[in-house]
Amino acid sequence: MRLLTLAFLICATGLSPSAFGQPPRTVSIAAAANFVYALDALHAELERTAPDLTLIVTTGASGSLFAQIAHGAPFDVFLSADTDYPERAIAAGLAPATSLRTFATGRLVLWTTRTDLDVTDIAGAVRFTAVKKIALAQPKTAPYGRAAQAALMRLGAWPAAQSKIVFGESITQTAQFVETANADAGFVALSVVLSPRLAQRGRWAEVPPELYAPITLDHAAVLTNRGAKNPAAQRYLDFLNSNAAKKILHDFGYGVK
Repeated sequence: MRLLTLAFLICATGLSPSAFGQPPRTVSIAAAANFVYALDALHAELERTAPDLTLIVTTGASGSLFAQIAHGAPFDVFLSADTDYPERAIAAGLAPATSLRTFATGRLVLWTTRTDLDVTDIAGAVRFTAVKKIALAQPKTAPYGRAAQAALMRLGAWPAAQSKIVFGESITQTAQFVETANADAGFVALSVVLSPRLAQRGRWAEVPPELYAPITLDHAAVLTNRGAKNPAAQRYLDFLNSNAAKKILHDFGYGVK
């Protein structure tokens, strides 16, 4: 009866469990879209070891998520496809510097579902006259799109690509363009094409990292100021550094330390 009364008081007053000395167990996560498939596996593992946590996930381009945080979106954890946006969050006073950590490195690939397209020759694929549409995540907000643009410029293929490019708002939408044949090929995250849903679709070739250096796809996590006050968010951040999480990330093609 006492527990029922306590639950009623929480609902009736709108007070959180922490107001009664109980730590919050909900974590709101803003995650770069390249994580969309890996997060399913990561969270399944976390649920196995910490079933008391409730995870709320929003995915999108890293820059778009940063803008939401800057405008007060109630996220606890920010998982970015680069280190730049988390560092900008820290510089803007939106996140504590002590929580910043790089936990994975992404890999960029050129992917197609066409059988007549050789993606191992990146510049040749872009210039191929039969290729009418090439999908690319918006470089202004998506680190993978920024890396793809840099690679095309390094290859001297950017002028040929510009008239063919269709921009996705995120890596997820970019992959959808290729999957649905609305683009002949697209630059996406390796984690996307290794996902259980897409692993048997089409062919891909990795874009050598030196083609988009000094841009890196080091993925960083940071707690927001709100998350820094949430012990459950710290538990989530610690989980990302666990051996179990590292194995899952490795299986999805990420580099881990």
